[in-house]
Amino acid sequence: MHIDETQLKNFLLDSGLVSKKEIEEAAKEALEKKTNIGKLLAQKGIITDDDLRRMQAYILGIPFVDLKNQKLDFGVLSLIPEPIARNHNIVAFKKGEATLEVAMLDTEDLTAIDFVKKKVGLRILPRLTDNESMKWALLLYQKSLKAEFGDIIQKEAGSLRAVSEKEGEEADEKDLKKLAEDVPVVRIVDTLLKHAIIQDASDIHIEPEELQVLVRYRIDGLLHDAMVLPKNTASGITARIKVLSNLKLDEKRVPQDGRFKIDMNGEKVSFRVSTLPVYYGEKTVMRLLRESVSGFTLESLGFHGYALEVIHKAMKSTTGLILTTGPTGSGKTTTLYTVLDVLNTPDVNISTIEDPIEYQMKRINQTQVRPEIGFSFAQGLRTLVRQDPDIIMVGEIRDNETAALSVNAALTGHLVLSTLHTNSAAGAIPRLVDMKVEPFLLVSTLNVVIAQRLIRKIGENKEKYFLNKEEIASLGKIVDLDRMMALMKEEKLVEKGADWDKVPFWRPKASADSEDGYQGRIGIHEALKVTETIRNLVIKGASIHEIEEQAKKDGMMTMIEDGVFKAVEGVTTIEEVLRVISE
Repeated sequence: MHIDETQLKNFLLDSGLVSKKEIEEAAKEALEKKTNIGKLLAQKGIITDDDLRRMQAYILGIPFVDLKNQKLDFGVLSLIPEPIARNHNIVAFKKGEATLEVAMLDTEDLTAIDFVKKKVGLRILPRLTDNESMKWALLLYQKSLKAEFGDIIQKEAGSLRAVSEKEGEEADEKDLKKLAEDVPVVRIVDTLLKHAIIQDASDIHIEPEELQVLVRYRIDGLLHDAMVLPKNTASGITARIKVLSNLKLDEKRVPQDGRFKIDMNGEKVSFRVSTLPVYYGEKTVMRLLRESVSGFTLESLGFHGYALEVIHKAMKSTTGLILTTGPTGSGKTTTLYTVLDVLNTPDVNISTIEDPIEYQMKRINQTQVRPEIGFSFAQGLRTLVRQDPDIIMVGEIRDNETAALSVNAALTGHLVLSTLHTNSAAGAIPRLVDMKVEPFLLVSTLNVVIAQRLIRKIGENKEKYFLNKEEIASLGKIVDLDRMMALMKEEKLVEKGADWDKVPFWRPKASADSEDGYQGRIGIHEALKVTETIRNLVIKGASIHEIEEQAKKDGMMTMIEDGVFKAVEGVTTIEEVLRVISE
């Protein structure tokens, strides 16, 4: 189904979307590059991909379909397997007696049409659609898969055989190994893991209770009940997870840690496993780590303005210390990996010492801490310095020795990146002094401290509203309104003459994608640059408050201010910012 170039040129001219001059230039360039005019105009942004598809549909006489918000029958949708649908952008949406209507982004993809024809044995009627419709249809796959997985788990749980465990007696290793290899147990655990990946969970909690097993997923930072399983599944699920992560099957009295990896649709996901003895058995928690971190940028993580400028400047330095701080699960490591990704060029040697290695990165020498054999952060860091590195990443500064070695490495010509557990950027300085780092050494090495939290983002379905006088007064108790307004005007987020009653805020609306209207997470940050004035304050032994006030004068936007900034930007809500900051 090829479109004649002359026909397309005439149609573009008639539509008035493109000028004659633009068409002539594109025709000349298309001839040189051996491509077609439509694709070239779309690449240049003169017309959109969807405009081009609508024109192609009209010229070819193929109907154009809009699938957005339509209820598609999963039976019809699943005639094309999800990987094929995703890779070829083709979905089945309507089935007749001898025909199947499929929506596509490219009707010239004959391979996909041929595959579907052979699979379903029906006459294929291609239809063109737009990007949004395709996204909508592919999302329906996932929603239906969630329901399907839930059914599989409940069905398999019913056919489980219980382990012969008499009152007061422990099942032996042989019995548990046999149970871990039982088909229903294997299917339940596989399904549970896939279910969590599809839901985009960051953690899975499997909690034995008196009469049942509760499974919860942490999604976008909040725990949600995922499913309830019969009590007889507990020992089998735990045994299966222990087998996958090479843990001792018959050891139930002490906590154990392990890890394993699975490949789902070409995406590698690592699971960090922790088991803990509780009153009704063993609780298992798994942290999901998607291995491909490349593709992140500091901007996509939520950095902007002063913070972005300060970090980029620190990254250009060949020596010194860059720290990220925040509680567990606040995205500190992801920020450091993103910085490493930017710094990862052929002319530098980057080495890391981590516990655990969360993402594997090409051309970076990553080392895992092994405390059980005496290989600690401090031991690893001593060795790394002798490995001729330019850039070193230390997973976490946990003790005085690691702190002293990190500062020393930064003094002796290395750029050192690390994380620290403090609540604010200014709090990192007294924390390091508490760890016996001399203030004069600290000010010579510390470049930037980044503090961060993760907040939930509003989905695409949202509505605008404005604050009334009482709400503006309440906001004034959290941030300095005049300073906040000046910061927003500086970054051109609001008009120069704007007042608070004219500043828009946003609230989420529930949609098919998300019950509460939130989707995904992004960081709110503060980046403290160690300036000359801050150096003097540190030497004098100033308090956290004094250091923070000076950093604000130097241009730092605090985390709460960044949260309000993102709420005005329409990325999140004021309620979400307050929930995270007050935690």
